[in-house]
Amino acid sequence: MAGLQSLSQVKQAMQEYQFHPRKKWGQNFLVDRNITNKIIESCMPIDGQYVVEIGPGLGALTGTLAQRSLGVLAIEIDHGFEPILSELTVQHDNVRLLFADVLSIDIEQELMRAFALKEVPSYMVCANIPYNITSPILFKLLEQCSSLTAATLMIQKEVAQRIVAGPGSKTYGLLSISAGYYATIQYVMTVSRHCFYPEPEVDSSVIRIIPREIMPEVYDEKLFKTLLKAAFQKRRKTMLNICNSFFPQEKAQVEDTIKSIGLDPGARPENLSMEDFVALANRFAKEG
Repeated sequence: MAGLQSLSQVKQAMQEYQFHPRKKWGQNFLVDRNITNKIIESCMPIDGQYVVEIGPGLGALTGTLAQRSLGVLAIEIDHGFEPILSELTVQHDNVRLLFADVLSIDIEQELMRAFALKEVPSYMVCANIPYNITSPILFKLLEQCSSLTAATLMIQKEVAQRIVAGPGSKTYGLLSISAGYYATIQYVMTVSRHCFYPEPEVDSSVIRIIPREIMPEVYDEKLFKTLLKAAFQKRRKTMLNICNSFFPQEKAQVEDTIKSIGLDPGARPENLSMEDFVALANRFAKEG
């Protein structure tokens, strides 16, 4: 029964294994085979790599990922899926199961342990992320997973639009810049709520994340992140007023500092790129 991809198969499994989707864990099962295939393709290439699958659920993606990769570590919080997912370990000798909360574990250490490796291998992540923990999982991957080569994530459409938004758009903000600081991000596709069972209240999107090989040069990361947060808490104010309340210099000096890197002191936060914020934070860090 593992690798379920149709509505009838999912309903049959629910009856056979006596389980019910848990809303608190965002359990909505993908029942559109075409979408499943597109997600698999968006994960490619994975030859010669391991895959960490977060939230495998009924294993709709797991078997195919296993066939195309060195191995899959499937991390699932709900032990109720164990009877179904265990079938995959019989069908594929390179599938390992870990029942745990992904936010409470060291993903790379668990990957090494699962496959008895002496060092962390290159790997990619494939995940269907519950809407209520999208940001914590996203930044865990970006900040803590140093050997991650790529991640294909299915998340709430509204959040995906905020992540990929560019300067000047209504959805551009702190999340856009914070994610873009760590990675380049591609919007792959929209997935209708009708492709899931039970049907969620909103549509989803698939995004592809490629961590930056070279991070932006930031002199003081704490200052940079604090400036970002302060700016988008006051997004209708000008950068001059934001920086004037944030830094100790006189207002005229703050204005000169902003102009010195080619920025308009009258610009608002949503008009500045990630690179603009890096340059601004670096200039103020340099001036002390």
